[in-house]
Amino acid sequence: MFYGLNKLIKNILPKTLFYRALLIVAVPVIVLQLVITIVFFDSLWIKTNKGMTKALVNEINTFIEVYNDEIYDKNEIKNLFSVYQDLNIEFINDENFVYKYNERWFSPIDRTLRRELKSIFGFQNFWFNTTSYKELIDLRVKYQKGYFKFLVPKDRVTSSSARIFALWITVPALIMVIISLIFLKNQTRPITNLAKAAEKFGRGEEIEEYKPSGAAEIRQAGYEFDRMRKRILRHLNQRSEMLSGISHDLRTPLTRMKLQLAFIKDKELANKLSDDINEMEKMLNEYLQFTSSSFLEKDEQFNISDLIIRIVEKYNNKNITTNVTPEIYLRGRKNLIKRCINNIIDNAIKYGDKIKIEVIKNNNNLFIKIEDNGPGIPFNEHENVFKPFYKINKGRADSKSSVGLGLSIASDIIRSHGGNIKLEKSSIDGLGVKIFLPV
Repeated sequence: MFYGLNKLIKNILPKTLFYRALLIVAVPVIVLQLVITIVFFDSLWIKTNKGMTKALVNEINTFIEVYNDEIYDKNEIKNLFSVYQDLNIEFINDENFVYKYNERWFSPIDRTLRRELKSIFGFQNFWFNTTSYKELIDLRVKYQKGYFKFLVPKDRVTSSSARIFALWITVPALIMVIISLIFLKNQTRPITNLAKAAEKFGRGEEIEEYKPSGAAEIRQAGYEFDRMRKRILRHLNQRSEMLSGISHDLRTPLTRMKLQLAFIKDKELANKLSDDINEMEKMLNEYLQFTSSSFLEKDEQFNISDLIIRIVEKYNNKNITTNVTPEIYLRGRKNLIKRCINNIIDNAIKYGDKIKIEVIKNNNNLFIKIEDNGPGIPFNEHENVFKPFYKINKGRADSKSSVGLGLSIASDIIRSHGGNIKLEKSSIDGLGVKIFLPV
């Protein structure tokens, strides 16, 4: 029960820090305002309204009592009450006095007036309307073969202090909320900037010099993030430079080994050594190409739908079918994405006869699915094939041309763009590679 209630409250509450902080500030102000308003309304406004309404009804009753006395002049009585009691009085001969009025239960003026009139004149001997005139109340009381029509100013039953109080309690509250909005926006902006910078860095995008701002704790978090970012960049650059240097330095002994193979009289041995040297050279070329492209290429906005269509057209393979949603734009390193797609399609062509490529956009996410009808990969090997230089001999035939870097490089590229890649069984009984990228 408590878990369900807790979950319901979490679902109702806003998710962002700005609106949660605003809720923390606004709720006490609103609650305090409601409490003060209720106390004022109950102790002052209602009691004042009740007293003023009771006095008005008593004046009307007094007028009718005096009007019944034959010793007084009727017109003189109406004039006196009109001048001194601010009552506009008119007698109308109409025996068909209809007791029908709008039950405005939400109006405290109507409720109080109805209660006081009912206590003195009975249930069906009066009628009033507080909305016909802007500043007057139309009140009618049955009398003999007609009724008295009283036009009474509304300020006779309402206190002007209520409007002033409502103004004074509402305007400062609005000002406080507006000031809170400004301060909260300034306080949450550094957190938002930090989150955006972390998100861009996680996708491998280039970040301009980040400047921490805001409260001391937020600035401290910003400084630590910036130091961590620079350390990671330094490590990545050193790794790329080291791999590039090692790969470049190894070319010289490989070239010498190729030259020495020409002097080996045993041709069978020479061919075996030549195959091993070619495989090593292919590995080095893969490394050099990957490290140079990932280190030098900058982020750009490009149409990934158009890129995939052009990649497929270059293969000129009728066994490749596509279902690509047009005009999907992605910010990232175009050549790396192209290299990733090429690696996966090359594997699909190598091990299968039919290839299906599907590109769809769902909300702010991009899904690329590449399927083949090849032998597939066992489920327990799905994680292993993303490891560098890992090869399997079951399910998919091994080859001398493979160095075990294709899926590893593809995974590295996708994860550097903030996405994810996973393997699954395809709809055509082969291997399916599913790529997720944030758009």
